[in-house]
Amino acid sequence: MDKIKVLVIVGSTAIGKTQLALELATEINAEIISADSMQIYKYMDIGTAKPTLDEQKRVKHHLIDILCPDESFSAALFKERARQTVSYINRQGKIAIVAGGTGLYIKALTKGLFKGPKANSSLRQALLEKITKEGGSHLHRELADVDPATASRLHPNDFFRIIRALEVYYLTKRPISEQQEEHRFKDSPFETLKIGLHLDRQQLYARIEDRIDKMVANGLVYEVKSLLDMGYTGDLNSMKGLGYKQIIEYLLGDSSLDDATSQIKQDTKRYAKRQMTWFRADPEINWHTYPNDDQDILQKTKEFFGG
Repeated sequence: MDKIKVLVIVGSTAIGKTQLALELATEINAEIISADSMQIYKYMDIGTAKPTLDEQKRVKHHLIDILCPDESFSAALFKERARQTVSYINRQGKIAIVAGGTGLYIKALTKGLFKGPKANSSLRQALLEKITKEGGSHLHRELADVDPATASRLHPNDFFRIIRALEVYYLTKRPISEQQEEHRFKDSPFETLKIGLHLDRQQLYARIEDRIDKMVANGLVYEVKSLLDMGYTGDLNSMKGLGYKQIIEYLLGDSSLDDATSQIKQDTKRYAKRQMTWFRADPEINWHTYPNDDQDILQKTKEFFGG
């Protein structure tokens, strides 16, 4: 049976994913599935840059406002809910557009999640001791000897992933990259066209700063205060999100509003950089600038879905 075709739009925060998804949805009779780990929460609208109510009326959106801020969620749950939603949209005779910047959610939906063997505490401890005695670069070279493909895409200081890759190798006697590749082909239920948006760094940073200034002007402080008044505390994962954590510090008197705003901008730029590092590692992504390439993207999209 033919796989369902899905359009996936990715890129860093503030780069235009929402606007492009809306434009394409009206052109190809589509509905939008949000792949954003913060937009799933109710009452968190301004700080998550959620599509406006008018935009949600214009095009139907899914997986937005599905949880309260104190409820837990995961990539595995997203995979289950999103795959069900893609199938539902397809049964309605429409196209599913998945748009968002949470890379792990995109991977879970399109390729599944490779679990591998359970963690081995004694092996992990031995690897951690190697870092202490010989340094992280030594552990990275050790990984390069047994799994060069994984080592090439990991920073020498990414100790968590290096240790996990070595753990999988020593427990299974096979590189994690090889096992992930096998898994990728076994758990790919959709045929996807992946569109990635990129922009000159200074232009992107200017957009980020402008977006955050508008968030503050549009009531971000009031939104965070309202959440605290509702009983949602700063130790929740949702309340540790970009914008919320820094405004909580301001409301507690630990910083000024100007300092909190500056910190949000700085942390968001760092997050955008991590997003692009993640997406750049996916060879399936077709990269475009937006809105410059909007007609090229539309043509490519229509060709993918058969005109």
